[in-house]
Amino acid sequence: MDNMQQGGALAARQEFGGSAVTLATTETASAYVAAQAKAVVEARYVMALRRPRNWDQVRQDLLKECRRPSFAHNKSAYYRKPIGDGVEGLGIRFVEVALRCMTNVLVETTMIFEDESKEIHRVSVTDLESNLTYPLDVRVTKTVERSKPADDGSYISVRKNSYNRNVYTVPATDDDLLNKRAAQISKAIRTLGLRIIPGDMQDEAEGIIKAIRLDEAARDPDAERKRIADAFNEIGVKAADLTEYLGHTLDTCSPAELVNLRGIYGAIRDGESSWKSVMENKAEQAGKGAGAGNTGGAGKGGGKTLPTCSPENFAKKSPGWKKQVEAGKPVNDLIAMIETKELLTPDMKMEIAGWASAGGA
Repeated sequence: MDNMQQGGALAARQEFGGSAVTLATTETASAYVAAQAKAVVEARYVMALRRPRNWDQVRQDLLKECRRPSFAHNKSAYYRKPIGDGVEGLGIRFVEVALRCMTNVLVETTMIFEDESKEIHRVSVTDLESNLTYPLDVRVTKTVERSKPADDGSYISVRKNSYNRNVYTVPATDDDLLNKRAAQISKAIRTLGLRIIPGDMQDEAEGIIKAIRLDEAARDPDAERKRIADAFNEIGVKAADLTEYLGHTLDTCSPAELVNLRGIYGAIRDGESSWKSVMENKAEQAGKGAGAGNTGGAGKGGGKTLPTCSPENFAKKSPGWKKQVEAGKPVNDLIAMIETKELLTPDMKMEIAGWASAGGA
């Protein structure tokens, strides 16, 4: 009995026939880990209470960062997605800087599931001062698409791309998986971080970034044009492709067009879009314009203006639209379908695009 008491603790269990004495093993390792985790969490909240943020100082620090030309021109600070008439948004670099300026914000990433085909990571952003947490589950598939099969000739599936060439789905290498995981988690952090950052600060920062980009393009348009052309060339988009998109040569670009191109480059570089979707969206918008021109004379008052979707109506219809994205419907197609009946605001388009970024499509 003495030996048993040295190795663990005695526990009495009441049963119908009497009582029994068993040995309860003390889980020292797990208890230590749990206590350590608890202490870390408590310490973070204690420090947040002792050193609360000063919102005026946060605003000054954040806008100071946005005024730096090198930050304002960063491809991931601000981007433009080719969805409908275009969806603009603050990127992951802005969110990272903003959360650092805010202080007392905790960003956590935990793998909650893994099998041979996918990983699921739970990303959460917590404001330690208000104890407000936004979580999001990110699904990362362990496959990539390549123009040829694996070295041994094997592949998982094959499809035809827009050029009628085979595209093979093959298992992802460690480097491929690392890049996919980092990209998806970064998108989730950006989406969740923007919910924590006050909207008025986002609007101010956005205005500063766009003004600096426009000022730089207006001051020396030739140098900016060369930088943008070189940047697109690095991701496989030639000067001839840019000319086709613009409808004129690069040397006649206006400063606003150069700013637009820089935003598109940022979206493509961060995996938010592709040059194919850019051109497809341009063709769709051109088709809409032609259709509107053909029907513009109908009725006494000319073309009929569609109503703008109200926030209440958007909230009511969002669950059904989200299911369509999760079922595989492209975001561009969904937005085009919706806007045949009512117009969406840029924020609404941004939210719909976020459904696909979260792994829905």
